[in-house]
Amino acid sequence: MALAWCFESEQTPAVMAVLDRVSEHGAHAPALWPMEMANGLATAQRRKRLTATQRARLAGLVQALPVRVDPGSAMLTWGAIAVLAERYELSVYDAAYPELAIRLALPLASLDKPLRAAAVSAGVALVE
Repeated sequence: MALAWCFESEQTPAVMAVLDRVSEHGAHAPALWPMEMANGLATAQRRKRLTATQRARLAGLVQALPVRVDPGSAMLTWGAIAVLAERYELSVYDAAYPELAIRLALPLASLDKPLRAAAVSAGVALVE
């Protein structure tokens, strides 16, 4: 969902409402989130969706958001995260998100349908 904030064509009212919520109240993300965001912006630049200047500006805006990156995610990769990945047929990367939501008892914000379905099956509430 966070990458959708960066592209006008993906900025639905629901997506922007989550950005407003994160801006006001903050959010939590697994340790890989900054790398995923940076990679998404880099990929968009390579595909000519962004210029280097736009990429740098968006990277600055994303970094300024009150997102608390969870340092414990990396240590749980071989345990709880891998178990969720196997159980719900997710990538280990994707399974890091519901694991964190479960551990912190927080809802999950995602546009990824398989990830959303897995989160619901695991008892995680979704941000609508």
